[in-house]
Amino acid sequence: MQDQKRRTPSRRGRPTKLSVPVRSDDELLELVQRQTFRYFWDFAHAHSGLARDRSDPKSTEGLDTVVTGGSGFGVMAIIIAAERKWIQREEAVERLTKMTSFLLSASSFHGVLPHMLNGVTGKPFHFTRKDDGGDLVETAYLLTGLLCARQYFDRDEESERGLRWRITQLWEETEWNWHTRDGMNVLYWHWSPNNGWSMNYEIRGWNECLITYVLAASSPRYPIEPGVYHKGWVEGVNFKNGRDFYGIELPLGPDYGGPLFFTHYSFLGLDPRGLKDRYADYWQQNLAHIRINHAHCVRNPHRFAGYGPTSWGLTASDGPDGYRPFAPDKDEGVIAPTAALSSMPYTPEYSLAALRHFYGGLGKRLWREYGFVDAFCESRDWFAATHLAIDQGPIIVMIENYRTGLLWKLFMSCSEIGEGLRRLGFESPHLASS
Repeated sequence: MQDQKRRTPSRRGRPTKLSVPVRSDDELLELVQRQTFRYFWDFAHAHSGLARDRSDPKSTEGLDTVVTGGSGFGVMAIIIAAERKWIQREEAVERLTKMTSFLLSASSFHGVLPHMLNGVTGKPFHFTRKDDGGDLVETAYLLTGLLCARQYFDRDEESERGLRWRITQLWEETEWNWHTRDGMNVLYWHWSPNNGWSMNYEIRGWNECLITYVLAASSPRYPIEPGVYHKGWVEGVNFKNGRDFYGIELPLGPDYGGPLFFTHYSFLGLDPRGLKDRYADYWQQNLAHIRINHAHCVRNPHRFAGYGPTSWGLTASDGPDGYRPFAPDKDEGVIAPTAALSSMPYTPEYSLAALRHFYGGLGKRLWREYGFVDAFCESRDWFAATHLAIDQGPIIVMIENYRTGLLWKLFMSCSEIGEGLRRLGFESPHLASS
């Protein structure tokens, strides 16, 4: 198949091999980032350049299916690769130009892209029967990555000017206010020309979707009113919590916090350090969530094999019985490396301990050509053979935010984002300095 002919990066971009001795935490972080980057470079769809949904060595089906949100994570990974000289800057611009050119020609619905696309035709892939239109949350993840790229590739050169123009077109043409469904005070996740609003899924908190409201309020052409945030997002039944779990107070979210991707997806670009509004301090919110998740795995109330201080992390991932949103209150013994590793900025001591164990103790079963496999369950002697774009991406991005804060700096430097955060009543050190 044509799409399976993958372009390989220059030799300088090839990752360190597993057999190379790792002597420090920094070397191990670099190795994991670099190996994980291969998912978004070597395994990217050849025609579109976008991220494939998953790699599965047992199946060649679905290799033409690319994901919108996961591709946004991949854009961030490409920025990191260029910054760290794993690939040349020109290679990164060329790949991003391919991706954005494809996206501008792909199906969109009031500027909102589908969750999944055919990587050759640009037509929607039906994730579910009625999900044949725009997906606002996945589009938000994509645009977060693209806005970071617009800030990073800032040279006065034709190729970079063209890339910034394409990104700006995708950003400015997204009709966020359309997804208020004729002016209601909440955003809706899906709309399609065939099924309208029939999926009827309101985006209310607390979960992984805060970034959707931030972008919607920041839009230069189609913004939402602040009331949509204050009367929609914050009125979710699981928004406020305030109870203690394992002796740790959880300000927001469902009991025990839910899956850990809540602390990752919205905060790949949105810097939680000092980020506050009238409802929460978001650094403290995410830190509490992760500490509860870690404490649950250490206490291990269900006595699953392999749990402990160096082997923890429950989030949505593959499992022995399929993909599940694993969490302390939905625990089936499945640990996903992305959960602990993407928490690196918040709990580096816990996350580094897990990293050493995943690589050193379990590396023969977890480590593959695109980094760590998606998940494992020692109680059932099950180790995934798959990688997922939405799990690989946060690993490389959040490790970089721990090391340098690169993606946080880029995203928060967008003037539109600063204006949107102010409109919603947020505080941030980035706003004070801009």
